[in-house]
Amino acid sequence: MNLLRPIPSLVVLSCALVATHAGAQVPSAAPAPEPASALEPAPPPPASKPKPPPYSLPWQLRPVMPGNVVRSDTAIGFYETPTTRGGTAVASTLLASYKIRPEFAPLLRVGLVSNSPPTDKNARTDLLNPVIGGTYGPMLHPNFKLGLFLGVALPFGTGGGKEPHPQAAPANAAGIRTRSAMDNAMFAVNYFTIFPGVGVAYVGHGFTAQAEATLLRLTKARGPKTADHANTNFTTGLHLGYFILPQLSVGAELRHQRWLSTPTAVKNDKTGTLRDTSTAAIGPRVHLKLGETTWLRPGIAYAFGLDKPMSNAKAAPTNFKIVQIDVPFVF
Repeated sequence: MNLLRPIPSLVVLSCALVATHAGAQVPSAAPAPEPASALEPAPPPPASKPKPPPYSLPWQLRPVMPGNVVRSDTAIGFYETPTTRGGTAVASTLLASYKIRPEFAPLLRVGLVSNSPPTDKNARTDLLNPVIGGTYGPMLHPNFKLGLFLGVALPFGTGGGKEPHPQAAPANAAGIRTRSAMDNAMFAVNYFTIFPGVGVAYVGHGFTAQAEATLLRLTKARGPKTADHANTNFTTGLHLGYFILPQLSVGAELRHQRWLSTPTAVKNDKTGTLRDTSTAAIGPRVHLKLGETTWLRPGIAYAFGLDKPMSNAKAAPTNFKIVQIDVPFVF
């Protein structure tokens, strides 16, 4: 029995050793290795979309690119008559355009003309034909632009009809020349006009070069019976613009219009000056950024005739000097 006595002592000693080891510091586990993705460099942020090159808005030509814009455009013409001086005509238009697709924007344009000849009793103000249409600008290249246009002028202008006002025709004649004969469809108040057009432009390095051509087919819809049941008109032009500063550009234009048919007024013209009209314009434009996508781009241009009847013709009114005030709000 004495041989069994050391066993409890061994049990006690073993418990003491276990307790001693349990109170000892246990080495902490090694840190987990970082995932390989955390050790790799972060990918660069996506490159921002490059800004389109600045585009010089034309004065009388159409913009080649569809856009969201409300545009107030007023031309003031100072003219003479064969016997007097001091006549003034004001032709104002308001245009609204909105992109329903990135490459297409329908538009609406309305206007009025106010003529104040030297004899105040012949003063007259009329509404012009409204225009509805659209611009299609397919994406070709950042520096090369193509604009396809189709417009319709509705014969809703005042002063026409079966009994036209006697001063409406002189007012429209003065307004046509005040607009450099480039908006004839709006002044032909007795005619329904459809006019397709095309414009091409190079835009880059602060420079814009744009050319345009438009064919107008006028079909009589109301008014007294005359031989002019339909007529065809053609307009074309060239615009050159350059940005001196990001906020300032200068634009110059050459414009030409020609009657391809022979209206009665052209046939009866003894001076031979009514078939063609050539004009030029030049002026600065300011570009003010109002928000992330909103701009105010007001400009003023001086325009003048290069040939008769705008300059030194015997037909009245003549010798036009024109100031154009253009205020587009782009959003």
